[in-house]
Amino acid sequence: MEKEFKVTPWEVSGEIDYDKLIKEFGITKIDNKLLERIKKYAGEPHFMLKRGVFFAHRDLNWLLDEYEKGKKFFLYTGRGPSGPIHLGHIGTWIFTKWLQDKFGVELWFQFTDDEKFLFKEKSYEEIQKWTYENMLDVIALGFDSKKTKFLVDTKNINLMYPEALKIAKKINFSTVKAAFGFTNENNIGEIFYTSMQAVPAILPSVIKKENIPCLIPLAVDQDPHFRVARDVYPKLGFYKPAIIHGIFLPPLAGTTGKMGSSDGEETAIYTTDTPEQVEKKIKKYAFSGGQPTTEEHRKKGGNPDIDVSYQYLRMFFEPDDKKLAKIHDDYKSGKLLTGELKGILIEKVNSFLKEHQKKRELAKKQIDKYLIKN
Repeated sequence: MEKEFKVTPWEVSGEIDYDKLIKEFGITKIDNKLLERIKKYAGEPHFMLKRGVFFAHRDLNWLLDEYEKGKKFFLYTGRGPSGPIHLGHIGTWIFTKWLQDKFGVELWFQFTDDEKFLFKEKSYEEIQKWTYENMLDVIALGFDSKKTKFLVDTKNINLMYPEALKIAKKINFSTVKAAFGFTNENNIGEIFYTSMQAVPAILPSVIKKENIPCLIPLAVDQDPHFRVARDVYPKLGFYKPAIIHGIFLPPLAGTTGKMGSSDGEETAIYTTDTPEQVEKKIKKYAFSGGQPTTEEHRKKGGNPDIDVSYQYLRMFFEPDDKKLAKIHDDYKSGKLLTGELKGILIEKVNSFLKEHQKKRELAKKQIDKYLIKN
């Protein structure tokens, strides 16, 4: 019997079969030929690309064709600010920064405060607090302030609403119901929301009055918004955006679903966690691929494919392929114990967060550089 899994912009659960998801979503797997094309322009492909952390795409070949003709693209990604930032969010943005640096392009970063107010049982004021807090984490990653623009839906509504209207007029309710499983219980703001998320993919083209290609790096659960919107863009005279899809960082306590902001400490490591909290969470909750006893582990070895500590190193914290291969082989052979593997991850996470938290503090004085002034 096939295991059920669910992937929507608001819920990810079960053991995700990414090959099945590729077919269901109608996206294309990133192959070696495409990696070689990226390498041609960016030098070495990012380790997240080589390891399949970013695994699928829409129209990436077309985007590179345009780039070859001398047509620069811009990047668009975002954050729904409903809680603290955890490691699962950071990966997409680190990869986005790499793209910005390698291709020297603008990034439009959308904070969907309207979405989170509509879909979550949280007050408008609380969502605004998280918008500010989340901005600090994005800035701390080092995006170029001259080439990065923060779009806050409720604050930049004058820029966004005219375009959202044009998009909304061309999407009917039956399309939205089919894409998201909406029922009569959904509020009318939720039904309209996709047209807001669709806007940043064309906004620079609207402002500059020329058609500019767009590349959207995102976690694959956000793809349905663009499946709906991509049919509309050409009707309004714009390019369809190219998309590059990432897999999910698993929650600490298991290999299914994705790390969540509001599911409790056993699922997530936050960017504001202390070294003690990180150590406690990984030691106590990180799902192990090891054997029940040391003796058994030495004899049979561990399974890195299901071990959360190894997966975090593979997806994020160990960019060196040779070092990662050694950790993999030592764990599989039983030479490296689960406790030792967790120790490697704890050190890497705490080293990353120590720097990130310093930069996050400095970001409080830098927010103005990134905001779009109305």
